[in-house]
Amino acid sequence: KELELEQGDAPEHLQYIDGIIVWGNTAEEVFEKGKKIIQILLKAGFAVKQNKVKGPAQEIQFLGVKWQDGRHHILTDVINKITVISPPTSKKETQAFLGLVGFWRMHVPGYSQLVSPLYQVTQKRNSFEWGPEQQQAFEQLKQEIARAVALWPVHTGPVVQNILYTADGEHGLTWSLWQKTPGETRG
Repeated sequence: KELELEQGDAPEHLQYIDGIIVWGNTAEEVFEKGKKIIQILLKAGFAVKQNKVKGPAQEIQFLGVKWQDGRHHILTDVINKITVISPPTSKKETQAFLGLVGFWRMHVPGYSQLVSPLYQVTQKRNSFEWGPEQQQAFEQLKQEIARAVALWPVHTGPVVQNILYTADGEHGLTWSLWQKTPGETRG
């Protein structure tokens, strides 16, 4: 399927296994792009199940992520699951928690510094000792996930200003890259 879409004049799209999404500025544009993708697939001999075709929509879920108005959100179900997790009682449980929240790290400012105390208890050379520092990092990380902001897509072009913020702290360096686009108030 991927090969067929790459060879033709397929509109811009995102594909993962058998899921494909298209986007646009209007419902009409999205509809036309979707129609073109379906035509390419049918011409190549692929079956397209009508009940799998959705849209246009203001909000979608794709690969476990909610997309709304061009922004990337953490699903409410995911936030609810993370915020009720009990503190880990072993290295393996700590690693599992870090794996879960690590997927959403881009939504958490200062993520690497915040999780540093949690990584300390997972190291082979250290025995598992959950102390106040780990508990504070654990609770703060859950709070940051609960109030995570939606991420905007990356913009390019001569009018876009990239701003790099850096800081050093007790547990290492952190950085974040922000974009400022004329006429927009965020960033």
